[in-house]
Amino acid sequence: MKRGSSARHNSIDRRSLLKFSAATGAMLATGVSAPVIAQSRAIKLGYVSPVTGPLAAFAEADNFIIANFKEATKGGIKLGNATVPVEVVVKDSQSNPNRAAEVAKDLIVQDKIDLMLVASTPETTNPVSTQCEIEEVPCISSVAPWQPWFIGRQTNPAGGPPAWKGFDYTYHFFWGLEDVIAVFTNMWSQVATNKSVGGLFPNDGDGNAWGDKVVGFPPVLDKGGYKLTDPGRYQNLTDNFSAQIAAFKGASCEIVTGVVLPPDFTTFWKQSLQQGFRPKVASIGKAILFPVAVEALGKDGHNLSSEVWWSPNHPFKSSLTGVSAKELAAAYEGTTRKQWTQPIGFVHALFEVAVDVLKRAPQRDGKAIAAAIAATNLDTVVGKVQWGGASLPPFAAKNVAKTPLVGGQWRYKDGKYDIVITDNRTAPAIPAAGQMEAIA
Repeated sequence: MKRGSSARHNSIDRRSLLKFSAATGAMLATGVSAPVIAQSRAIKLGYVSPVTGPLAAFAEADNFIIANFKEATKGGIKLGNATVPVEVVVKDSQSNPNRAAEVAKDLIVQDKIDLMLVASTPETTNPVSTQCEIEEVPCISSVAPWQPWFIGRQTNPAGGPPAWKGFDYTYHFFWGLEDVIAVFTNMWSQVATNKSVGGLFPNDGDGNAWGDKVVGFPPVLDKGGYKLTDPGRYQNLTDNFSAQIAAFKGASCEIVTGVVLPPDFTTFWKQSLQQGFRPKVASIGKAILFPVAVEALGKDGHNLSSEVWWSPNHPFKSSLTGVSAKELAAAYEGTTRKQWTQPIGFVHALFEVAVDVLKRAPQRDGKAIAAAIAATNLDTVVGKVQWGGASLPPFAAKNVAKTPLVGGQWRYKDGKYDIVITDNRTAPAIPAAGQMEAIA
């Protein structure tokens, strides 16, 4: 590795992040990247997310996070005895798994990245991770439950743990189905219902995992005394949910759950209300994680509930900038004039982990970087990221790191929605701020 003049590492503190919000806004508007440093060859990070298409809400904060990352690392990062500039090459999956695989291959072959980062649902994380494993390029992914990421990439997913194999270059941090099931049922226990549940599970990576009769919702709900009505898999971006609504009404479902694309849930919920179906509880993954998705329902989004992976009230701070979750959310709102959104924390954490890993693998060798990922033990803005944890089954522990999860309910007040954490039994360090209320 060539060595050149060394630039002082420019880290930022809490106050600095708020000060450079205006500069970040200018970078977002102009697309100007961080200054080039005449030093050793730049480290190249590839980043893939669904900037456009039905999953675009997951990538809403990407430009803000990447601009902040460039500002935080504009003096380079220290790799061994050299201070090296960092480049980020961003690709849009367009919410399409085939496109995700294509752009991942481009980043590896054409851009010759050193490390891949990818976020947002199995439709994005899985094809990118698989491409990296084939090409032996280290990859860190997030924002997809670990089961569809791990099991969905097996050559024999139906074979069970004896047939499931770990990965050498691809690593993932997020929560699992066991966590979201616990969060949802904990919230449901706060409301008096008949325990009849309607399941909305699409024919995609998430839907097939959530509705799976072995690792998904069905066996856990059965043990908990719930009756699940599952009308079967539907295709994403459908425009008619009458069959599902009729099945739920026929089973007197007072709870609805599932993992649904934002536009699909808007269609389902509006048709449900039009057809006289209003459950007491609706806990929906994916679709109503974002303020913009709930706002699309007008006042009818009041008291809908969802998993909460990250919020301004999470008691964590960034290892890269030192800012707290609250300060990061405030900086986003001040820069973009938009309400904070959950992916902010996890996209930021991806870049936190990337810098930590690269500092521990200065030789830039793929195997060395993968080994550094596996050895990570880092406190981030989403909590501790550490692979090999005891809270996972042995077959997944090497490649999966779990992060905390709580549950919350959207409340409409003064023309605005805010999510209130209503159950934290799965992660007591994250404060709850209210109790579950039935949908009126």
